[in-house]
Amino acid sequence: MEYDEDEFLMLSGIQHYVFCKRQWALIHVEQQWQENIHTVEGNLLHKKVHDSFSYEKRGDVLTVRGLRIHSRQLGFSGECDVVEFHEDSAGIALFSHQGHYRPYPVEYKKGGPKMIDADYLQMAAQAMCLEEMFCVPVLEGAIYYGEIRRREVVLVDRELRDKVKKIADDMHRMYMRKYTPKIRWTKSCNACSLKEICMPRLGKTVSAGAYIAGRLKEETQ
Repeated sequence: MEYDEDEFLMLSGIQHYVFCKRQWALIHVEQQWQENIHTVEGNLLHKKVHDSFSYEKRGDVLTVRGLRIHSRQLGFSGECDVVEFHEDSAGIALFSHQGHYRPYPVEYKKGGPKMIDADYLQMAAQAMCLEEMFCVPVLEGAIYYGEIRRREVVLVDRELRDKVKKIADDMHRMYMRKYTPKIRWTKSCNACSLKEICMPRLGKTVSAGAYIAGRLKEETQ
């Protein structure tokens, strides 16, 4: 199956979907959004990356920033923070550049490595988009974490690819149904930028008095 352009979903939505399906639906289905300190810092980091030169060549590596990518197989479109094109005899030719190159995506994150595999899945999706666009295997990429100030290499293996395909199918089905999952409160809700819109604690079976008392306690902390 292939998707038309008007059916493409945002590739960056993988992060939201893996973190919380309800969060993804509120943002991408219901078009609701609210900033918090984490989203602002993340946006500033990505803006800094994309505001640099559009491309530069150093040695055998061509670095391109803000490259638009898509996949008709997955039904995703988005933008890579950085794609490094490494000289490789088994790679592809690039217009106005001698030699052959293989794409190597690099994603920038303000925090550190996470317990969930959302970052790896987003990286795998970028690699799969680049493969489809350039017709060359992309077997790995890297995530630069601002908190630890170093890259973490991601091997784009079969397991990651299968997970990305399943998530893509699930996201498209949910989007077509215009379905927003019910609230399931977890501790992660406290850091969510949509907490005030979603009001996750209302999904728990608590009395109104207990809910108000809990909110007052949060405000005083």
